[in-house]
Amino acid sequence: MSKKQFIVTKVLPLILCLFVIIADQVTKSIVVKNIPLHGDFTAPIEEREITVAGDYIQLIHVRNNAIAFSLGSGLSDTARVILFKVLVLIVIAAVFVIYFRNNEFTKLQRWSICGILGGGLGNLIDRFFRPAGVVDFIDCWFPKKLIASGRWPTFNVADMAVVICGGLFILTFIMQIIHDMKMNKKAKGKADE
Repeated sequence: MSKKQFIVTKVLPLILCLFVIIADQVTKSIVVKNIPLHGDFTAPIEEREITVAGDYIQLIHVRNNAIAFSLGSGLSDTARVILFKVLVLIVIAAVFVIYFRNNEFTKLQRWSICGILGGGLGNLIDRFFRPAGVVDFIDCWFPKKLIASGRWPTFNVADMAVVICGGLFILTFIMQIIHDMKMNKKAKGKADE
């Protein structure tokens, strides 16, 4: 692979990683500076909850010292450090190594991986530099038939990047499987002729 191919193929998608980290940290800083913690009932409700789209989307300020959906919040501090800082850092480092060593990923897979890495790094920055936990602030309505509280767990820009890019990454594999099945069927049809 030439230097130009390397830059276009492997380095350029890292722009998305950087963009996600910056967008995540900037939005979190704005929330920390302008919205009191949701549990701070000394602040008026208008300051604790900013309505974006009626009751459907609100901006609030909460902290999560666990992982998605507050899983692991009951663990000891030591266990949380090991699982949510050290282990996550090792996984992210391993993904970077695989990303640069693998030459088989498609363009969309590379961009998806970089979005996932950006989201992972955005939340990891919070875990190391915000002792109260990861800043979450997007609060969405959800049907009570599916979630008893009627609210989806609060999330942030990094979480969105991980979910969206993770979904795209999985979709690329499904598309590849479908493509391979069509090619095999086509090849079998020609062999039968």
